[in-house]
Amino acid sequence: MSDRGDPTDHAAADRAAPAERSRVVRRAKLAAVVVLVLLAVGAGRTLMSRLANDRVLESNTGVHSALYVKTTFAKAGGAGQTLALPGTLQGAQQSPIAARATGYVKRWTKDIGSRVEKGELLAEIESPEIGQQLSQAVATRQQTAASLALAQSTVERWEAMRRKDVVSQQELDERRSAAAQASANLAAADANVQRLRQLQGFTRVLAPFSGVITRRNVDVGDLIDSGARVLFVLTQVDPLRVYLNVPQAYAQLVKPGQKVTVTQNELRGQSFTGEVARTAGSIDSATRTMQVEINLANKDRVLLPGAYVQVALPLAASDMLVVPTNVLLFRPEGVRVAVVDEASRIKLRPLTMGRNLGEAIEVLDGIGARDRLVVNPSDSLADGDVVKVAVDDAAAAPAAGGASRPAGTGKVQP
Repeated sequence: MSDRGDPTDHAAADRAAPAERSRVVRRAKLAAVVVLVLLAVGAGRTLMSRLANDRVLESNTGVHSALYVKTTFAKAGGAGQTLALPGTLQGAQQSPIAARATGYVKRWTKDIGSRVEKGELLAEIESPEIGQQLSQAVATRQQTAASLALAQSTVERWEAMRRKDVVSQQELDERRSAAAQASANLAAADANVQRLRQLQGFTRVLAPFSGVITRRNVDVGDLIDSGARVLFVLTQVDPLRVYLNVPQAYAQLVKPGQKVTVTQNELRGQSFTGEVARTAGSIDSATRTMQVEINLANKDRVLLPGAYVQVALPLAASDMLVVPTNVLLFRPEGVRVAVVDEASRIKLRPLTMGRNLGEAIEVLDGIGARDRLVVNPSDSLADGDVVKVAVDDAAAAPAAGGASRPAGTGKVQP
């Protein structure tokens, strides 16, 4: 038996080897294509993901970088403001009472807190000197009257003699002149008597008007010199009056006839209605205020003269525009407001301010009623910045036919 194989088997093996290599190559190519396809798909997916992320990032960056602002509009002054000022109650009439006569206090009849009527006796002064002077004046008057009677009778006799041409005309004129002098002396004596009688009447100190005695400065036996000492202080407690010093900024808004409300801290829950009686009509150059007088009824006598009170003075309506204080920007170049124009760009405008109303400011110049103002503007806000306005602020815009004014004016235009 031979060691060599069958030739037929070797031939078949030689033919099968190339086919096997061809299948292996095809499989390798297919695997390579699959791998390349998978790599391409992965690369495409990564690229698409990155593009999507870039778009999202760009969108988010735009959203987050946008400057959103809240806006408001200037408003008309409306019904005005209430100005609270301190004041001191005074009687409608308050008078220190002194004596015209000199002497000693004989008696006094009214003490502090006493209610008196006009003409009622307050005190009596004993002045014997005035009585003696009056007696002397009466005697002098009687002497003068007697001299006048004699002069008149002499004139009558001399006139009769003149008609008979017994005396000269000059002598008659001298007698007539003497009678005229006697008549003048009598008139002077009468005036002196009247003066002393009036002065004697001043020994009775009477109330010049009805009121309450708020001070007594005398006692029995005190020496009183004419007009040098205040005996009593008399105050009329109904009505009362209050004097206010209204600042210059509000002086034009105060008018006679306005109603005011007066309160006192010690009288909790109670308020009293008064009325502006008159104003000074001018500004005090020292204090830059205008004096205002207020009348206040006090029929129940609850309020006391001299008490410290608070007066709420409602001011007349103003046609000035008013803006909240939180729209103001304080820059080195002055006060500014940020206005949003139709292109949503910021315009910084200078503002001329009027009265400070606390949470609001009156505007004299710089903006109009339809200008959209940024509320709580950032310090970094600058001219030309693009902003986005909150949608809910659109309702705050004035109506198209409503009141408005052009920029640069201080009053609402119809």
